[in-house]
Amino acid sequence: MSFDDLPAPLRDALAARGYAAPTPVQAAVLAPEAAGRDLLVSAQTGSGKTVAYGLSLAPELIGTAPRLPQAGAPLALVVAPTRELALQVKAELAWLYAPAGGRVVSCVGGMDPVAERRMLAQGAHLVVGTPGRLRDHLERGNLAPGSLRAVVLDEADEMLDLGFKEELEAILEETPEGRRTLMFSATVPRAIAALAKGYQRDALRLEVGGEREPHGDIEYRALMVAPHEIERAVVNVLRLEDPRIAMVFCATRAAVARLHGNLAERGFSTVALSGELSQAERLRALQALRDGRARVCVATDVAARGIDLPDLGLVIHAELPRDPETLLHRSGRTGRAGRKGVSVLLVPHTRRRIAERLVAGARVKASLGPAPSAEAIRARDAERLAAQVLALAAEEPAEEDLAVARSLLAEPALAARGAEALAAALVRVLRAPLPAPEELAEISERPAPRPARDAPVPQGGAQEGIWFRVDVGRDGRADPKWLLPFLCRRGHVTRQEIGRIRILGRETQFEVAPYAAARFAAAARRAEGDDAHIRVEPMQPVQGPPRRPRPPAGAATRRRP
Repeated sequence: MSFDDLPAPLRDALAARGYAAPTPVQAAVLAPEAAGRDLLVSAQTGSGKTVAYGLSLAPELIGTAPRLPQAGAPLALVVAPTRELALQVKAELAWLYAPAGGRVVSCVGGMDPVAERRMLAQGAHLVVGTPGRLRDHLERGNLAPGSLRAVVLDEADEMLDLGFKEELEAILEETPEGRRTLMFSATVPRAIAALAKGYQRDALRLEVGGEREPHGDIEYRALMVAPHEIERAVVNVLRLEDPRIAMVFCATRAAVARLHGNLAERGFSTVALSGELSQAERLRALQALRDGRARVCVATDVAARGIDLPDLGLVIHAELPRDPETLLHRSGRTGRAGRKGVSVLLVPHTRRRIAERLVAGARVKASLGPAPSAEAIRARDAERLAAQVLALAAEEPAEEDLAVARSLLAEPALAARGAEALAAALVRVLRAPLPAPEELAEISERPAPRPARDAPVPQGGAQEGIWFRVDVGRDGRADPKWLLPFLCRRGHVTRQEIGRIRILGRETQFEVAPYAAARFAAAARRAEGDDAHIRVEPMQPVQGPPRRPRPPAGAATRRRP
């Protein structure tokens, strides 16, 4: 398959952009059996689908003419779920149709509607927009649909997920019945199939690469971490991988703001994307990533929809995605257009089985391992710094640089120690801007043995749990409501792994499941943070507990089921 049958202006545009042959999705929509038909296309993001439907619209827009007619009422309409994606689509279609004299206008939420109305009044061949803003322009009479020959719904599944079903139906109802309708979607759930059935005529279904098949250029990794060390693990992954651009996903705006602040404090050039930002702020953040002023983007799922950053080489799931589709969508920000990418899931050891179900549901294979250690990062730094110094040394030095080097070597302090000291000083200078790696707790990759569902701590004559004490008791207002979360956080255990709790006057005694006791003891020793002053230590286990253990006089006892 080639581009030979396309109109000459489109061939020229593709050649100027370095397109030698169509991608699979482009070849599918340009096949003879797809010509002039409504299409329902399953294709992952990053597969070249924007150019695909731009080429597929050529018969309706240009036909056999050498150029497009003078711009007037739009001939094609493209609907996208988010502002960012709509603006990216506009940019793609603009260069594709520029040699043919094409004029592309965008209509998206967050931009000036009056300016958009003026642009529409001046005429357009293609209009790209978000559902809500396009519906508004249609209802106000700013967008004349009578001349539309084709409508494209880009990432239709995401538009339905975002609640745009009513807007999409209103837009499609306003367009001419004889129009051509193209739907592009990563997946085709029942709602998309119903929408296609209602608004398409004898649509040709095209599955490119297999529905829900993950992008082959993405390497998935699952890294086990302690629940309270997620942010430190993010730091170490960023430091070890050192990507040109990385995207870190969080579940909420508050989590984005917190992680963004922590990464910036550690020395990373970071921007944040969340729903509370204005459109101007979002565009500035994306531009900072594209021009190199920022290298890390912390974002929520909704804020990152439709974002296309060609140099994005790493995706980090700081919080596990809610479902397999979200995992694939997040990961699909990297590994695009033939580039390699890495998708890293940071998995608290208490949520390992949830992560395993996510990966299995997404039909991907993820390697399992620990988060990068500080030692591994220092070793990688040594390799990179050595390569950087050798690359600098291989270049022909400027005379002014040689003069500085000679003056340094002439210094008495350096003359006695030689060039080795000078090279070491250079390495220190190069290392100084790098954020310091974090020390992480060692987490076993093997899942801990699980006790019976109804007996997290064996009792009634079976093996006792291991008893510990914490130096806060009834006199210090100890209460299970905060004690239990504190113990889980401090000892890297779950609620099910804590047994009986006895609150005494000056201390609290509690039981830990035998299989988790070693992990608890090791984690409890590494006290830090606001509660580091609270001492937690093992004690002699209770010998042969009676049927109903009697705590010391005046103690409050809580027994976990």
